Amino acid sequence: MPAVLDQFGRPLQSLRVSVTDRCNLRCEYCMPQEDYIWLERSELLTLEEIAQLAAVFASLGVTDVRLTGGEPLLRRNLEHLVELLAAVDGLRDIALTTNGLTLAQMAKPLRDAGLSRVTISLDTLRPERFLALTRRDAHGKVLEGIAAAHDAGFQRTKLNSVVIRGFNDDELADLIEFGRRSNIEIRFIEYMDVGGALRWSSQQVFSREEILARLELRYGKITPGPAQGSAPATEYALPDGTRFGIIASTTQPFCGACDRARITADGMYLLCLYAREGMDLKKMLRSGMPAEQIAARIAESWTGRRDRGAEERLGVAQRSPLYQIQELRSDPHREMHTRGG
Repeated sequence: MPAVLDQFGRPLQSLRVSVTDRCNLRCEYCMPQEDYIWLERSELLTLEEIAQLAAVFASLGVTDVRLTGGEPLLRRNLEHLVELLAAVDGLRDIALTTNGLTLAQMAKPLRDAGLSRVTISLDTLRPERFLALTRRDAHGKVLEGIAAAHDAGFQRTKLNSVVIRGFNDDELADLIEFGRRSNIEIRFIEYMDVGGALRWSSQQVFSREEILARLELRYGKITPGPAQGSAPATEYALPDGTRFGIIASTTQPFCGACDRARITADGMYLLCLYAREGMDLKKMLRSGMPAEQIAARIAESWTGRRDRGAEERLGVAQRSPLYQIQELRSDPHREMHTRGG
C-alpha cells in the first residue's frame, strides 16, 4: 500500500508501545518524586489488544515495533506478547528497551519468542552513582542482564546512557570501553526536558558537540558514519573503528525524520513524545469498532500530523521543565513512564 505520510512527508513506519507504566527504578530524570498516580490495571491494554493494534498499524505500513514502559519486563507474560507480535504480517523488527534488572531471567524466553533486539539503559558504571540516580541498589543486576542478553544470542544490542553534566559526563570513555568489551554499541543521549524531568535545566545538558570533543581528547579524530534515515542516533566511529551513537534530541532534534507513533500503556495514540493530547484506541477496540475503521482513524490523524515537539522546545526562551508536578499529577499520560521514552 502507498506510504501514509504526514504534513512534512514523514512516513508512519515505527510504533513504540508502553506495555506498563510501572517501573522498578526511580531515575532522577524520569521519576524524581516519590508519590505517583498509577494507571488502573484494568485500564491497561491486554496483550491481545496490543497485538491487535500492532496489526492495524502494520496494515498502514508500520514495520518496526519497540516495547517500552515504565519497565516493560514488569509486564507479566511479555514473551507471549512477543509471540503474538512475531505472527503479525508485515512486522519485521520487534525490539525492547529495558533497564535490565530482570533481563537475566527473561533474555532467553524473549529471544525464543521472537524478540529481535534489546536496548538496555545504563547511565553509569559506578554502583554508588547508580544508587544515587535510581534510588535502587541494583547495578549488579543490570550487568547480569547485559551478559544474559549476549548469552541468549541477541545481536546489535545497544546501551543507552543519558549524559548529565556534573554527574556522569566524566564516564564517556569508560562507557565506550565497557561497550567494546561487551560487544555493545553505546548510545549517548542528551538530557531531555520531557515527562517527569522535573529537575531538568539547560545547564545540565551535555551536548553532542561536547561529547564528541571530550571523546576526541581521549581517542583522536572521530568520523561520522553514514546517514541512518529515521534513526534517532547519529552514528560515529573512533579511529580504530569502534562505533557509538549520539541522540541529540535536546540541542539538535531529529523531528524532520521522525516516523514514530506511540501508544501509552492504556491505549492512547500519540503523534509525538511531547504531545499533550492523544486518541483513545482502547475505547475504539473495546466498543467493537472494526479494524478497518480504526486504521482509517489512525491514518487520518497521521496525515494531518505537523508535530515537531523537540524543535519547538528548542525555540523556547528561558527553557524550563516541560511540566510541573501539579500537571503530572492531574494527568498521568504526561509522565514519561506512561508514554514510553
